[in-house]
Amino acid sequence: MRLVPVSLLKDGMKIGKKIYSIDGLTLLAEGVELTSDLIRRLKQIDIGYVYIQDKRTEDITIPEVLHEETHRKAMQVIRTNFQKISQSTNPIRSIAGYSHLGRDFSAVMESILDDLSEQELPMIMLMDMNKIDHFLYKHSLNVCVYTLILGAASGMTRDQLKVLGVGSLLHDIGKTQIPVKILMKPGKLDDEEYNLMKSHTEIGYKILKEESDIPLLAAHCALQHHERLNGTGYPRGLKGTEIHQFAQILGLADSFDAMTSHRVYKPAMLPHQAMDVLYAGSGVLFDQQKLEVFRDNVAIYPQGMSVRLSTGEAGVVCKVDSSMPHRPVVRILTSESGEELKSPYDIDLTRVLSTVVTHVEGMESLNLIVG
Repeated sequence: MRLVPVSLLKDGMKIGKKIYSIDGLTLLAEGVELTSDLIRRLKQIDIGYVYIQDKRTEDITIPEVLHEETHRKAMQVIRTNFQKISQSTNPIRSIAGYSHLGRDFSAVMESILDDLSEQELPMIMLMDMNKIDHFLYKHSLNVCVYTLILGAASGMTRDQLKVLGVGSLLHDIGKTQIPVKILMKPGKLDDEEYNLMKSHTEIGYKILKEESDIPLLAAHCALQHHERLNGTGYPRGLKGTEIHQFAQILGLADSFDAMTSHRVYKPAMLPHQAMDVLYAGSGVLFDQQKLEVFRDNVAIYPQGMSVRLSTGEAGVVCKVDSSMPHRPVVRILTSESGEELKSPYDIDLTRVLSTVVTHVEGMESLNLIVG
């Protein structure tokens, strides 16, 4: 199985994994043969990549970070609660009506933590490539998973991870009170719009701090996730250790997912491109040690992704070594001269250090849907 950009799909290719609708229903089942009409529809619903069957890569499995049932329940809880709060004219005053908020999200958090604990060394991979949903809901779950992986890699206890996880799931709840026309504006926000957008951190804090079953620290995650070490963040311009470590980790995960997710106002970056941007702010915007932990736990080139090597050969990432995620094992399908190989072979870049990945197929149109 491999990932193919929708822009490069061809008639006759077969779906490798189901594609789900916003309601969790199957849009295209595994094994469906693509036609020009189906490919056109995939482009219309803003899917960037799909999993495709390929006999040469049929042994390559795409790991699921979360079980399907856990993912479904999490998205349902996020969607239901966010929609209810967005419909309230005064969510802060009427928060008593959402007394189930803490209970619902705590239950989801237990399931997510259980799923992650089943994996010996879970890594940040591409999520939800085959699912469609509202960007805010997807972003919330993606950031939660990323944050929990980073928190676990930093040595946090399960109790700490539960608080961090709830805070990350709800970090953008304040955006439920921002007009959709601003959230989805394709162009640059003007000063008034940008100031309104920035207010989501304080709105989220005010909503969450009124909920007795939500830890106050989780509310501070919503408040501080846009603060930066040098004081250039918002809403309070906090510096250094004034920013809680939970919010610092959350800020990294939030920035990464924002950059690697398709939005109406910008195309998605690839993981390695987003990592370069984050590292440009090392020690200035983001804590260097936390960035190093982040780097060591992100699959820069996830399994199934098509890449080209410095040798000119091209193939598909078939395995990622957690100790060197930037140097995957690649199944070579095309020679340096562009010839399709009759007998593909694997190259382990952790052993062949003179060879590096130089290009990712479809990098100009990648849509990372996790988020």
